[in-house]
Amino acid sequence: MEYKFSNDTTTEEIVKDENKKEKNVQRPTGAFIGASWAALVTGVTAFCIGLWNADMMLNEKGYYFTILLFGLFSVISVQKSVRDRLEGVPVTDMYYGISWFATIISILLLIIGLWNASLELSEKGFYGMAFTLSIFSGIAVQKNTRDRKYIDNLEAY
Repeated sequence: MEYKFSNDTTTEEIVKDENKKEKNVQRPTGAFIGASWAALVTGVTAFCIGLWNADMMLNEKGYYFTILLFGLFSVISVQKSVRDRLEGVPVTDMYYGISWFATIISILLLIIGLWNASLELSEKGFYGMAFTLSIFSGIAVQKNTRDRKYIDNLEAY
């Protein structure tokens, strides 16, 4: 069975491309995996501790916590969609677009919330940096997980 993708690439061509890449695929190092997880835990924990200690109403805390979860989910979805397309796994343009849209909206919602919040500038910077660390490290953890799974599948054959 042959799939046609938006760029008119056939599965046979993808397999040939994947065979070329197999020689260059390297397993992520333990240090990078550990650093990625440490950054993710640090970012999420710092953001949550900041919310716990913040002098704001509970609904505001809920808003920022929801934005954090939404941002993490959306960037992982973007990373998965991009990787699936690179590996020749069919991803609809709609899902790909929604993933990017959700990522951009989560970032915009955080910016708008912080812009309008009655917080000190240092607190706003803290939440912005903890959020940025969290979503960036979320992408790295997902990439490492995907790389390890991909290599394990190659070694199984």
